[in-house]
Amino acid sequence: MNHRINRSIRVAEPVLDGNEALYVMDCLQSTWISSRGTYIDRFEGLLAEFCQVPYAVVTNNGTSSLHLALAAAGIGAGDEVIMPTLSYVATANAAHYCQAKPVFVDCEPNYLSMDPERIEEAISPRTKAILTVPLYGHPVDIDPIRQIAQRHGLLVIEDAAEAIGALYKGRRVGSLADASSFSFFGNKTITTGEGGAITTADEQLASRMRFLRGQAVDPSKNYWHPEVGFNYRMTNVAAAIGTAQAERLDIHVQRRQQVAQWYFEELSEHQDIFQLPWTAPWAQHSYWMYTILMRPELAVSRDEWIRLLAESGIESRPVFYPIHSMPMYFERSDKYPVAERCSRLGINLPTHGKLTRDDVSYVCRHVIAAWNSLYRTQSKPHVRAA
Repeated sequence: MNHRINRSIRVAEPVLDGNEALYVMDCLQSTWISSRGTYIDRFEGLLAEFCQVPYAVVTNNGTSSLHLALAAAGIGAGDEVIMPTLSYVATANAAHYCQAKPVFVDCEPNYLSMDPERIEEAISPRTKAILTVPLYGHPVDIDPIRQIAQRHGLLVIEDAAEAIGALYKGRRVGSLADASSFSFFGNKTITTGEGGAITTADEQLASRMRFLRGQAVDPSKNYWHPEVGFNYRMTNVAAAIGTAQAERLDIHVQRRQQVAQWYFEELSEHQDIFQLPWTAPWAQHSYWMYTILMRPELAVSRDEWIRLLAESGIESRPVFYPIHSMPMYFERSDKYPVAERCSRLGINLPTHGKLTRDDVSYVCRHVIAAWNSLYRTQSKPHVRAA
């Protein structure tokens, strides 16, 4: 391989081409830069409207928003929360913050989210909620999960950090669960730098989240705190960026979908080597990340593959390590074979709205070349020239 770097392509990059600077300057000039200001209400309103629900509550980051949703829903010590093991660790950490126990479930092999057929066997008398994760932007098959929850009297909360803009049977992710948590970190589809939000149709739950978010101050008696709350408020400056981003949310989603289409066109002839992202007939994928999995019989070292791409100036990232493999949540791996396999075989390719068609072509050429280089060193028959 030629390792000369002739360009640099980041795995994620924010697109700030709307009113972000204008709104931030408005905050600075008005001096409303902390956790009060008009942009907080505006951002919440835009999110609620986009997600087709009455309420949105913004927070200082996505993990805070998930913890806030669980805490406001009454998840506490001794409760169990069923969730996928193939997710970012914050999914489990948020339950742990509530002194609840994460109970892991394996994923299904196509869209990589929690397998609905494995949920009921994980339910116990202590189960309080099912926490779903639409991984990398593909929605979860939520209807059978809600039916399970209804039969057992459980809450459904969605860690939708990666899936704003995705659709399930024509309905927005953000409107499918009792509460849905989003992240607006700098690598997300829309960003506030750091930030999060919870969307819900439950007025009482929204009110409870607002109460806990601001140190549980009594709404009728300032500086009086009847409960232990959290300091999870978003700043007006962050909300100003978020407002500008949310004004163009459809455009941000469409850009990622266009990038995904370019990847499909470039990699379609290589599906004997790679499993490309799969979209269920009931879904519209928002493509937070474009994720490919090596076919197990043609696997090379994922980490070496990532290293070779980096030598060509291409940043990529591994599919998440299953949470059950982390020291603080460790369980034996044979309980979760699909998640283990997907993690071992998968990488996320650069996915963001600044990529051009030529960028995607460059990435794909080097994805194939790097895989070929590694495959040859394994003394196996060469499958396809780069």
